[in-house]
Amino acid sequence: MNILLVDDDARSRAGVAKFLWEMGHHVTECCDGEEAWATYTASAFPMVLSDIKMPRLSGIELLSRITALPGRKADVVLFTGHGDMTTAIQALRAGAYDYLLKPINVEELATITDKVAEHQALLYENKVLTERFSDEVQAATEETRQELSRLKRALSQAAGLENIGFFSKQMQDIVQQAQKYHTNRSIPVLVEGETGTGKEIISRIIHYGNMDGETDDQTPFIDVNCAAISANLFESELFGYEPGAFTGSLTKGQKGKLDLAQGGTLLLDEVGEIPLELQGKLLRVLQEKEFYRVGGLKKIKTDVRIICATNADLEQRVEQGTFRRDLYFRLKVGHFLIPPLRQRRDDIIPLSEMFLRQFTGKKANRFQRISDSAAALLLNYNWPGNIRELRNTMEWVSFMYDDAELKPAHLAHLHNNPQPSLSSADNGQAFIPEKFTLPASGFSLEEYVDQIIAQAIEICQGNKTAAAMRLGISRRSLYSRLKKVKGK
Repeated sequence: MNILLVDDDARSRAGVAKFLWEMGHHVTECCDGEEAWATYTASAFPMVLSDIKMPRLSGIELLSRITALPGRKADVVLFTGHGDMTTAIQALRAGAYDYLLKPINVEELATITDKVAEHQALLYENKVLTERFSDEVQAATEETRQELSRLKRALSQAAGLENIGFFSKQMQDIVQQAQKYHTNRSIPVLVEGETGTGKEIISRIIHYGNMDGETDDQTPFIDVNCAAISANLFESELFGYEPGAFTGSLTKGQKGKLDLAQGGTLLLDEVGEIPLELQGKLLRVLQEKEFYRVGGLKKIKTDVRIICATNADLEQRVEQGTFRRDLYFRLKVGHFLIPPLRQRRDDIIPLSEMFLRQFTGKKANRFQRISDSAAALLLNYNWPGNIRELRNTMEWVSFMYDDAELKPAHLAHLHNNPQPSLSSADNGQAFIPEKFTLPASGFSLEEYVDQIIAQAIEICQGNKTAAAMRLGISRRSLYSRLKKVKGK
């Protein structure tokens, strides 16, 4: 709900504004009555919260001007100091919706704000039913058609789960855990992993409960790429907006992704890109199971499973202050850390065979098997793009060649562009502990470990989560080591 807050006491005004923002409202602040009057006449505010005693124009005078305006008006709530009950009664007689005593009790403020929102919503619904009944019926019918179309697309996507498989023990355990989460929509889930590791597949398994595409679950699965939405549009995309909420908005308003996902699942991909100022509102949705649309008057209850996916190191962003700590731990109630393909090599050959069969069927070529030498090349490559890169490679091979057997010659581009790995020298050879010998002149283990950690972080392009996985240690151990190095 859009609220106009008027108070000449800057400290008091800031405290009230912060509380209202945390409740999910939009607050416009003014320092006196004249400024408030100019602001009110230029925009739409269902609620005005004003001090009574102010310079230039008092709260009572502001109330009188608002009530004198024709058409739909705001509900005005005035606040005054203790012992000034005569003024409070005068305010009610002048048309105030209610009053509050200073210092403001936040519980009373929350109660009155909810009552105003409900009152304004009833007034608005009555106006809509009176003036635009036929238009609203037509709009609701169109929304129903769109909803049915969306459900058909979701079921089609669910059937597409059979086009991927996980063969390693690591991924089979993750799939089993994902299927357990399917039974409880109230638990938020955080899925972390490098790009192309299968985070969306795991998210869909959580939603549909299986990988075979055979499901009776017709509830919606809505995915949002948070990195693809600009910060100024993100709130309206997620929460939706009411008619006239902002310049350029649709005249009938628009539902947000939380509305569309009701009863199902909302996947927030690249959740680390959500603007910091909106992370608090997402946290409120997770905790309170309700939200306001932009410019909205009514709280909307949610019944949505929220899954967040990211290839960023959220723990690092928390330390940097770009991601809220409380939101991070709230999202992490259910947690998956998807290992990169190079750490689950048991998946490489089965996935290669599966993708090759798929594209062979589409291209009508002859690929039937993978030679031992080609399999060795696939296993030795580090797959920086993970499953997505492997799939693209098999598609390219099936397009470029027509042979019965996949051979090293078909994979020459992988041989020429290997992903660097942790090495004991600059020649790119993998470190083999059995062949390592201590130098006669002595050896600094601490410095050697520091060099290994630095190289792992460089290879993983600064992603400390991926670096820890590559080294086979926990993120906590990695951060502890980095702090130790920094303190030297």
